[in-house]
Amino acid sequence: MPIDEILFEAEESMEKALEHLKHEMRGLRTGRASTELVDRIKVEYYGAPTDLRGLASLTTPDASSILIKPFDPSSLKDIVRALEEANLGINPQSDGKQIRLVLPSLSQERRQQLASKAKEASEHTRVALRNIRRDANKKVDNEEKDAALTEDQAKAGRDDVQELLKKFEGTIDSMLAAKTKDIMSV
Repeated sequence: MPIDEILFEAEESMEKALEHLKHEMRGLRTGRASTELVDRIKVEYYGAPTDLRGLASLTTPDASSILIKPFDPSSLKDIVRALEEANLGINPQSDGKQIRLVLPSLSQERRQQLASKAKEASEHTRVALRNIRRDANKKVDNEEKDAALTEDQAKAGRDDVQELLKKFEGTIDSMLAAKTKDIMSV
């Protein structure tokens, strides 16, 4: 396997890990309402777990509330149950046609908890990236052992993998800083 192919596979895997982190960060609450807080909540709908965004229109009429309008009015109770089970710390208010989630303002303690969750998620992603680096380096070592690569090519390949890791870790750092700033701003 050529070095380019090893690097391509490693970069692809690292991008998937970064996408997962972005998804995790979107689900963390900040000071303003966002439909991303609830859009992936699974609702038991006719025996199949379905994303909330597939069952209802989600809007934010103002900065502190989320409005959920089910496409099928009979699914309202299932949606309310799923929102209660999601442990968002928000009580859904239903009027029979739609559900309103009013987000209370975050206390400083809760903001710190959310910031630590963001840091924890980014640390998990760093570990995943390091595992990808380790696997790529193993592939380079195997290619060197099989005499498909020279010693200099293998060293250059390992250096390229390390540079790739540094690039993605920098992206994680900037994402974490932005999310922490967003969470901590009142």
